[in-house]
Amino acid sequence: MSTVDVDLSVVGAGPTGLYAAYYSGFRGWSTAVVDALPEVGGQITAMYPEKDIFDVAGFPTVRGRVLVEELKKQADQFSPTYVLGDQAMSIDTPEGGPVALTLASGTVVRAKAAVITGGIGSFKPRPLPAGGEWEGRGLVFFIPQPDEHAGKDVVIVGGGDSALDWAHMLHPIAKSVTVVHRRDQFRAHASMVDNARALGIELLTPCEVTAVRGDDWVSEVEVTSKTDGAIRVLPADTVVAALGFIANIGPMAEWGLDLEKRHIAVSTSMATNLPGVFAAGDIAVYPGKVPLISIAFGEAALAVNNAAPIVSPELGVFPGHSSGESN
Repeated sequence: MSTVDVDLSVVGAGPTGLYAAYYSGFRGWSTAVVDALPEVGGQITAMYPEKDIFDVAGFPTVRGRVLVEELKKQADQFSPTYVLGDQAMSIDTPEGGPVALTLASGTVVRAKAAVITGGIGSFKPRPLPAGGEWEGRGLVFFIPQPDEHAGKDVVIVGGGDSALDWAHMLHPIAKSVTVVHRRDQFRAHASMVDNARALGIELLTPCEVTAVRGDDWVSEVEVTSKTDGAIRVLPADTVVAALGFIANIGPMAEWGLDLEKRHIAVSTSMATNLPGVFAAGDIAVYPGKVPLISIAFGEAALAVNNAAPIVSPELGVFPGHSSGESN
């Protein structure tokens, strides 16, 4: 067991948490960043490192892993302490502080205030209705390394943004890419669907995968039309089950936070109901919330700066302009 004492603790090392760590350092504070994953980047690093992101201000497009690398460089100017691969299990928030996080390893992180940026918490992929036994033998749920699927026949099952993102990503390098969706209408943005059609990516709707076959590795997928029952067999070296995932905020559900479903209710200052505890990013909810990465960065700055009267009572909430002399 060990104890880490800092001015501000950040739970979650995804993009929002890294930006919160930067802003904490900008305010002149020591910071600890805690995450159950073994590396920074959150969902982006774990699931979408090669995905192009289009809604970060100042970047017409930026690759997920590049965004994470740059956010870490930004935060690392102020030398935060990273406590990775260790889940925050409980929290103690006595009046007057400190906010104490006890981790799975027994390490205690104590801070004057805390910002929770844990995204959606832990997650597991939704299973493929047919063919789940092929996981690890051609059936995958994410595409962290697109080059592994170069020259292969790829069947993607799903109709959301991830399914279409991966279809666009793999189209230039795969032998073939086919998207199978059980409805006529896609959940993905209409422009992504139109672009996929324009590229010649085959979209099979309304259809479902009814069998996955092969020897030691997947070799074909049976697709059945929900309209007339017609069966088509597709060659497949890779089957991507892009059916979303089941989220679970884990131990945080027992911390005494005001929750709305799997989200933490916050005020306009990003404060939770617990003293000294703030939240930002996908995990935070308030009236009018729009869950975008661009908005999450602003929420992180709001949370950190509104923690100033707790962390450094002599400082105001307004941090000063970053274009001026650094704090």
